[in-house]
Amino acid sequence: MIDVAPSSTDRVLRSRRVIQTAALQGPACVVVRDGRIAAIEPWDAPLAVTDELGELALLPGLVDTHVHVNEPGRTDWEGFRSATRAALAGGITTIVDMPLNSVPATTSAVALRAKVRAMAGQLHCDVGLWGGVVPGNAEDLPALAEAGALGFKCFLAPTGVDEFAHVTEADLRVAMPAVVAAGLPLLVHAEDPERLRSLPASTRRYADWLASRPPEAEASAIRLVARLGREFGGRIHIVHVASTAAVDALDEARRRPDALALLTGETCPHYLAFAAEDIADGATAFKCAPPIRGRAEARSLARALFSGRLQLIASDHSPAPPALRDLERGDFARAWGGIASLECSLGASWSALVRGGLAIDDAGLGSLAAWMSAWPAELARLEISKGAILVGRDADLVAFDPDEEWIVDPAKLHQRHPVTPYAGGTLRGRVHATWLRGALVVRDGNVMDELRGRWLRSGGEAVDPARAFA
Repeated sequence: MIDVAPSSTDRVLRSRRVIQTAALQGPACVVVRDGRIAAIEPWDAPLAVTDELGELALLPGLVDTHVHVNEPGRTDWEGFRSATRAALAGGITTIVDMPLNSVPATTSAVALRAKVRAMAGQLHCDVGLWGGVVPGNAEDLPALAEAGALGFKCFLAPTGVDEFAHVTEADLRVAMPAVVAAGLPLLVHAEDPERLRSLPASTRRYADWLASRPPEAEASAIRLVARLGREFGGRIHIVHVASTAAVDALDEARRRPDALALLTGETCPHYLAFAAEDIADGATAFKCAPPIRGRAEARSLARALFSGRLQLIASDHSPAPPALRDLERGDFARAWGGIASLECSLGASWSALVRGGLAIDDAGLGSLAAWMSAWPAELARLEISKGAILVGRDADLVAFDPDEEWIVDPAKLHQRHPVTPYAGGTLRGRVHATWLRGALVVRDGNVMDELRGRWLRSGGEAVDPARAFA
C-alpha cells in the first residue's frame, strides 16, 4: 500500500529509489506543482510529504511508441478508452498510436482529424499519432505533419489489411524527401517480402510460422532502408527488431563512413520474455511478425540493449478479437497475429532481464527507464515534457516494486480482449501507482475514472481532442 496524504497545493513524492534518468538514481523528494516537476529535493528535506513510497522505485512515466489502438473502424479490436486505461495500469502514461488498423488508416490529414475526433472524451493517458506512408500518398505527408503527426510509419512487407499497403523502394524514393523535409522520423516494419517463405495453407506447427519469416528477411530490409538513408538522410527507426541478424545489419549501416541518416532500433517485451523452444503447437496467442525466435536470440537482443546497439523497448500492442486469433483450431496460417501486452510490458521486460542476470539493481532500472521512457520520448520528439524525472518535465510518474511477483489474470486486464500470451504467467515487477501530470490515476491496481489524457501534437503540445479543431 502507498501512504497518500490529503492533497495540497504541491504534491511531494518521497522514495529512497528515485530513478530520474539512466545515470541519476537515489533517495529524493519529487515536488510537483501545476502538473510539472517543480523541484528535486534531498530525501530528508523538511517538506510536507503527500506520497510516501518508501522502498518502491519511482520511475518516469513510460512512453510506448508502438501501440495499435484501431479506433475508429475496428474499435471492436481495441479502442482509445480501453487501451489508455490498460496503459496507465501498466505504468505507461503516453502512447503513440500506429496508423493502422483503424479505418480510415492515418495516411492523410483528413484521416488524422477523424482519429483525433474519435479520441474525444476517451483518453486515460496522453496519446500521440504516427502518420502512415503507403504507395501514392507522398503528397499527403506535408499536410499530415502539419496536422500533428509525430512521424511516419511504413511496412516493407504486406500488412494484412487493405487500407494500408506495403511500400517498395520506388515508393520510398518518392516519399522520403517529404519525410526528411518535415523533420520527422520514418518508422519501418523491416521484413523483405522476397525473403519470406511460403506457409502451409493450414498448420498448427509453430515451427512452420517461424520458418516462414527468417532473420535474413529482417536484415535484408534493414540494408535497403539504410541505403536509402545514406541517400536521403533523416531519421529512420526500425520497429520490433527480433533477431541478431537485424541488429548486425543496423551496426553495419551505422559504421559506414557515408552513413547519413540517424538509424535506431527497438525490440519488444515478447522477444525478450519468450522463446520459440517453449511455444506449443497451436498456441496462436504467440503469433506475431517478425516471429518470436529462439532462446539464444532473446539473450542476444537483451545484450544489444545494454550495449546500445538497440535503443528502446516498445510493446507493439496489437490486439484482435478472440475469433480472429483462431484459438480453438490453433492454426498459425489462419490466425491474426499480434501480441496484446500494454499492461504487462514493464513487468515482462524487467522479468526477462532479471531472469537473464542482466538487471538486478537500480542501475538496471535506470537502463529500463531509458529504453521505455527517455528514448521513446526522444523518438517522438516529446522529450521537452516526457521521458525523465527532471525539473520542468510533466509529472508523469510510476511507483514500481521490482521485486514483487504477480500472476497475469487475463480477466483482470483492462485491454478490450483477454487474449495474451502472458496469461497465467508469473511476472516480476509490479506497478503500484501511476501519476499523470501530478494527478494520481492508478493506486494499488485500481485505475481512476477521470479521463485526463490529452492528444500530443508534434512538438509536444498537449491538446484536448474535443477542442483540437474547433
